[in-house]
Amino acid sequence: MFPSGGGRHLNTIAGEKNRMSHDLFEAAKTAMAKAYAPYSKFPVGAALRTEDGRVFAGANVEVASYPEGWCAETTALGHYIMGGGGRIVEIAVIAERMAKCSPCGGCRQRLAEFCQPDTKLYLCDNTGVAETVTMGDMLPYGFRGDILK
Repeated sequence: MFPSGGGRHLNTIAGEKNRMSHDLFEAAKTAMAKAYAPYSKFPVGAALRTEDGRVFAGANVEVASYPEGWCAETTALGHYIMGGGGRIVEIAVIAERMAKCSPCGGCRQRLAEFCQPDTKLYLCDNTGVAETVTMGDMLPYGFRGDILK
């Protein structure tokens, strides 16, 4: 289970607001440009970096049967799994019309399956990092697979 960190409040990591690598931001932004969002007109992009430096990106994909679409984070996780996985060390999320776009609750839980509480999560706008938090901040009481063992 993630430590509570700052309770219900997101804690910006001091001094790390703009330390995300440019290539991670560009991967998320490029993915956002490829989003399929004909209904909401709300494109989102996400990119994850593994410990060995690989970057996996994804965009949201909407379908007419609304709840069956995929969030950008879910698409990026699919690419990550197909690419062999590894330890995720940082994640960037960007939306065209929203500063500090954060993963939805379902995506927070999906990401937690493959991340550690200290994994950095960059909430971006069109110019770069708007806020840096950790997965522990985003999902302090997440359900973990080790509970099932």
